[in-house]
Amino acid sequence: MVTRPVRQPTTVTGTGRPPVPPPSRPTFSGDVHALARALAVPPGEARWRERLILRLAPVRRGFAEHVRATEGPTGLYAELLGHAPRLDHGVRLLTREHAAIATALAALQRAAELPGVECEELCGRAGHLLRALARHRQRGADLIWQAYQTDLGGET
Repeated sequence: MVTRPVRQPTTVTGTGRPPVPPPSRPTFSGDVHALARALAVPPGEARWRERLILRLAPVRRGFAEHVRATEGPTGLYAELLGHAPRLDHGVRLLTREHAAIATALAALQRAAELPGVECEELCGRAGHLLRALARHRQRGADLIWQAYQTDLGGET
């Protein structure tokens, strides 16, 4: 049997350089971190408020997408309940948090757009919002773990 070498596909283009990957959209967690970094800049800095508003918009869009992906008859929560109906209370809690966080996001956006609102108040609201998002993320991760964790038993 005669074999010949296998030709591997190349990643080098005709220019001699590897192709440039297309730009990817930042993740929701990346948007939240960008908001946190914008808040870390001292409020007295020039354009602080504008940076806050700029970083808040992707967080609002990302959170709205998160709500669409988790709620409803085809969402993640329906799948979780199909696998583990005992988690109904936790799913209802997360759903209520969606409404509260969406309201807080909208309120922060409105307040940031008003020039009379002090930067310290905006920092306080944004800090509260970031903590609520972190708690929500952790509760969601805990709920998924509870739904799919497997106890194999046999240990004493």
